[in-house]
Amino acid sequence: MIGREKEKGILASCRDSGQAEFVVLYGRRRIGKTYLVREYFMNQFAFSYVGGHHLTTSEQLANFAEALREHSNALIAPRLANWTEAFHSLKELLKALPAEQRKVVFFDEMPWIDTPGSDFTKALENFWNGWAATRKDILFIACGSATSWMADKLMANQGGLHNRITQQIYLRPFTLRETEQMLESMGCHWDRFQVVQCYMAMGGVPYYLGKLSPRQSLSQNIDRLYFEKNAPMRSEFDELYYALFSNADRYITVVRALAASHQGLTRTQLAQTTGMTGGWLTRVLVNLERCDFIVSYAQYGNKSKNIIYRLADFYTLFYLRFVENDLTRDEQQWTHLLASPRIASWQGRTFELICLTHLQQIKQGLGISGMLTSASSWRGRAAETNDGGQQATQVDLLIERADRIINLCEIKFTTEPFEITRDYEQRLRMRMAIFKSETKTRKSVVTTFITTYGVIPGKHSAIVQSELTMDALFL
Repeated sequence: MIGREKEKGILASCRDSGQAEFVVLYGRRRIGKTYLVREYFMNQFAFSYVGGHHLTTSEQLANFAEALREHSNALIAPRLANWTEAFHSLKELLKALPAEQRKVVFFDEMPWIDTPGSDFTKALENFWNGWAATRKDILFIACGSATSWMADKLMANQGGLHNRITQQIYLRPFTLRETEQMLESMGCHWDRFQVVQCYMAMGGVPYYLGKLSPRQSLSQNIDRLYFEKNAPMRSEFDELYYALFSNADRYITVVRALAASHQGLTRTQLAQTTGMTGGWLTRVLVNLERCDFIVSYAQYGNKSKNIIYRLADFYTLFYLRFVENDLTRDEQQWTHLLASPRIASWQGRTFELICLTHLQQIKQGLGISGMLTSASSWRGRAAETNDGGQQATQVDLLIERADRIINLCEIKFTTEPFEITRDYEQRLRMRMAIFKSETKTRKSVVTTFITTYGVIPGKHSAIVQSELTMDALFL
């Protein structure tokens, strides 16, 4: 199993605690939640059940009854009229097992079980509070991709399950390092430049990465998965959002608005763009961030206001940018476009996002991983260019440190070491001057470059006071 060391440690502590444990495991679809639990416990469950999507309550109960029959080795499945009877039957099954046995119960895709009008949540509360919580041999694992349901019905439950959850495990996408390890295990021996490009199209989602073939180049893989007729990743978009969220159209509306804005949008701008306000917009933003579909960060000097939201799901960004409106029907489109300015522009923007989602690795590379820091963005007044025009002044990543140093990060994705020209140096110095003037900071301000292959030493590179290459993102 690649990575997941922290999560495996939590499962181990719950397995060995000698107390009743109620574990909630959640995260976006395709992230490997089921794989983690089944691999860790080697499919040795006292009972396990997987909810079915779009099934009625009677269909869910029939499947549950069959699972009871299989785990009890009975000849006939019980007839269950409701979830109260279902959990009573589960209790009887567990009571019949040896007293010294640690009984692991695994409910997968739990949000799908709770069909409208069913008594599932109430029956679960009664099962846990009235019986399971009083025992020392029960380890109950609730797993699901519909993060909003998991949060509202379990983690933030104000009824019978209030404060009953003993552990929460949120499964995040793989980092670049974990992605590299998975690709190596599959026989995809690509250099880090290619791994970064792969991450741009798929992110750190194990299910997507598992579709790659080591017998093909990265561009051939992308053509096969996204652009060939009946390509598997073409249909993933609707399946992803409609499986995760009720009222999925609202979420997709917000996602599309963010995909169209490279710099990100504030809540006010999102409300204006989508026509969505109030509690619904709050709910959508919270749930999207819970699933790592978006990231939010403050603007420097306004840490509690004007939060910037950016789309951070790499698959969604790639799909909306290149796949959804593709009318060419070119089954080798990615290979044909690979050297185009369109791809280069997209890669530059996406590399910035990779850096934003690998802040801990950047801090480690800068030698400040143990220091208190805050990350934000900054937008200043426009600066005059050499030709008399105006250019926006902004910093997409700013790291303010407890040692009174501020790193203004300049992020560049190039196919070779980056050269700083005279004009570019002047723009950097102007940006720093405007930042100091507008923020009135008394802290030391340094320019930090994060590039693929580093900065070429030269007479204009002295502006760079610290730098990292893409290797730092793999720490």
